[in-house]
Amino acid sequence: MRVLHVISALAEGGPEHQLRLLVGRLPHESEVVTLSPPGAVAAALRAAGTTVHELSGRRDLGAVGPLRRLIRRGRFDLVHTHVHRACVPGRFAARLAGVPRVVATEHGLTDEAGRLYLAGERLGRVTIAASPAIAGRLRDWGVPEARIAVIPKAVAADEFRFDPGLRSAVRARLGIAPGAAVIGGVGRLEPAERFDRLIRAVREVPAATLLLVGDGPARVALEKLAAIEGIADRVVFAGPVAHAREMLCAMDVFASPSDETFGLVVLEALAAGLPALYARCEPLDSDSPGAPLEGVKRLSPHDRESLPRALRAEVLCVTERCFRRLPPRTAGSRYDADHLADEVNEVYRRTER
Repeated sequence: MRVLHVISALAEGGPEHQLRLLVGRLPHESEVVTLSPPGAVAAALRAAGTTVHELSGRRDLGAVGPLRRLIRRGRFDLVHTHVHRACVPGRFAARLAGVPRVVATEHGLTDEAGRLYLAGERLGRVTIAASPAIAGRLRDWGVPEARIAVIPKAVAADEFRFDPGLRSAVRARLGIAPGAAVIGGVGRLEPAERFDRLIRAVREVPAATLLLVGDGPARVALEKLAAIEGIADRVVFAGPVAHAREMLCAMDVFASPSDETFGLVVLEALAAGLPALYARCEPLDSDSPGAPLEGVKRLSPHDRESLPRALRAEVLCVTERCFRRLPPRTAGSRYDADHLADEVNEVYRRTER
């Protein structure tokens, strides 16, 4: 079967990496089209042998015509759209191209989706929600239960295995001492990620270095906050990266202070053998395996000292075990990339009926 995946961007974001993991595991002939200039994820897909088409600047209904022509020319059997900005033009284009088998994946929904999105949704067979919360919003909008499938985001644990050579190389490049205790955070630098909490907490962890990976509109404010807190010399802003593995290798303790996140990056940190502190991680909160995972702690939402206290404790543990890495841990097979592909492939089978 020939499948065309339509996505609004192929840069360094979460949905892009989820698409990369999926395409490489599906037992179908897949091609990808991006509606924005391609980035590192597009390069990774091409390197793996996947054809990537580019329709830069053709968003919303302006992309329908070019997409329709691409779908017809490629004789695709199924169109799979990813993220609501691609779902609207992708669904309409598939219908106009005469392809009835249309699947969509939503990683996050806001009210900006609007009526046009709901009109397009009726042209598809199934919408995959990346979390129960997204499924709930779809139901609230009137999407029938029969057209919703919940398939959570996934991690390829082997992609994050620890490499001491990478640890040394990244620290040397960033100017971090080999023996420094490094607390790390990964994500877009915006207010919802609450990296301001992490900066304030690190002020209370003597001698620890904070490594923030990512970029965004809050970077300048966070740099100023680090200076105000008197720890500008202990905070390293690494900028965005195509893949988090090397940065996770450079860290000793991982922290996710946001309470408005799915928490996939926490699972990546666990796969890298890091102790992890988090305010919210849906896989661990709702589907936690029976026994507590070693080196994992959920922060108290009502205790402002919870984060600095937990950071001090974990840094102490790290130094006591001489920076030895913890074994890789997972939140269970449900969040494994192979399981993601199996579940999506089952959805594809459903569209044959």
